[in-house]
Amino acid sequence: MARLKFLCDADRCIECNACVTACKNENEVPWGINRRRVVTINDGKPGERSISMACMHCTDAPCKAVCPVDCFYNTADGIVLHSKDLCIGCGYCFYACPFGAPQYPRVGNFGSRGKMDKCTYCAGGPEPDLTAAEYQKYGANRIAEGKLPLCAEMCSTKSLLAGDGEIIAAIYKERVLKRGYGSGAWGWKTAYRETIDV
Repeated sequence: MARLKFLCDADRCIECNACVTACKNENEVPWGINRRRVVTINDGKPGERSISMACMHCTDAPCKAVCPVDCFYNTADGIVLHSKDLCIGCGYCFYACPFGAPQYPRVGNFGSRGKMDKCTYCAGGPEPDLTAAEYQKYGANRIAEGKLPLCAEMCSTKSLLAGDGEIIAAIYKERVLKRGYGSGAWGWKTAYRETIDV
């Protein structure tokens, strides 16, 4: 089965925030929560880059490892989801995630901030697919409809890619080779196997 992944090509991102807006609108994400955000590195300086960030649906997710109630789980596609019914809002996942994906829905004292919210890769949650209960808690389940996450579909420069990790790796490898970076691109050997043919 395909392992679904996100990839943001920093050389293509123009910081338009269409991905952020699409996510908020499709999933009716409450004010103050951003399941996806655009981060700019070296803002206003040579080498400035923007990257669309959200849950990266890690193979060995640190949020899942630290959760004391085991509310995080992986789907067959490799998507990392969580159950808001099991979540106790302790925030361990918030501190463990290097991407800042899990977030509290409200600001306040500990215990009053609610249960965690995070990117679902538009795959809903543990409730039955495409039900009102699933949508209310987790947002749209575009994966059950045979669609990709709306954030990637709305990206006008195709900087944000979503789908089968092998296909995304091949697309990115082709882009990198066309730019002349070759295997010298940062993190290439860590992130992508050299056996992928272009």
